[in-house]
Formats: sequence, structure tokens, C-alpha cells
Amino acid sequence: MVRIWIESRFKGFAYNLLHGYNYTKRNWSIQVNNDVITGRHCVFNLHVHLVFVTKHRRDVFSGRVLIDLEEIFKNVCLDFEAELVEFNGEHDHIHLLVNYPPKIAISNLVNSLKGVSSRLIRKKNYPEIKNKLWGNMLWSPSYFAGSCGGAPLSIIKQYIEQQQRPH
Repeated sequence: MVRIWIESRFKGFAYNLLHGYNYTKRNWSIQVNNDVITGRHCVFNLHVHLVFVTKHRRDVFSGRVLIDLEEIFKNVCLDFEAELVEFNGEHDHIHLLVNYPPKIAISNLVNSLKGVSSRLIRKKNYPEIKNKLWGNMLWSPSYFAGSCGGAPLSIIKQYIEQQQRPH
């Protein structure tokens, strides 16, 4: 029964093709905006707002340290196939807005962001940091991670941009 149905479907197709009937290719794709990323098996637009605080909220960040931190965070995000969308900070904490793929666990991303940045910043021996660190710890062990689904991204980006960056 199935064989007969398949043969009849292909015979009709072959007949129409031989006799010059035009088949218009249908566009079955979904309309998406530019912020949506297409993976192999999914389409996603995931953003997380991260906040890291220095150990004991010590005022250790200067403008040049924040510039280096931003570059470090961009590179770590690239290793995770993520994108650092926005970055800023004050003397004792930093804000990140990260676009990430669904295969990434936020805790793994945070672990790498904090670990790599702490190691590389301490290696640079900034005097403003070295005298204020508690041992070898740059970051507090806790962090904030907020989903950005509720507020428009423009509002979150604006909030991060308005942080009072040290000079």
C-alpha cells in the first residue's frame, strides 16, 4: 500500500517535471531579527547580566585595570562561543552583558571569567591592586546572574553604560 502511494507521488512529480510545469520553491524559514543567532539545531537569543564584586568590596579597580579586564573577558567569551555585549564597572565591582549559546552553563562561564581574569590581572602586578588584595583573591566567591528576558536589552545596556567608571 505504501509502495503504491510513493510510486504514484513520484510518477505525478516526474510527469509534471517532464511536461514543463514550474515548481516554485517555498520559503519555509522563520522571520527573525538580527539579534537572533541560528545554530545547527536551534535558534536562540540568550543574554545574561553578570555582576562580579571584589573580595571584601575593596576599591581596587582603576580605569586601566578595567580596560584590561574588558579585553580579558572578551577573549574568555570567545573561547565559549559567547559575546561580551557590554562591560563597565566601578572601583569595587563590574557589570557584564553576555550573549551566550544554550550549550553553555552560566556557572562554567562565570568560573572561567573570574578565574582567568584574576590570574592575568594579578600577573600584571598593578600597584593599586597588589596592596589591596586579600591574599591572592581578586573576586568574591559569589556573583549575580540575571536573565535579560524581562527588561529590554537597551535598558540593561544603558544601565551598564552609566556606571561610574574610575579614571
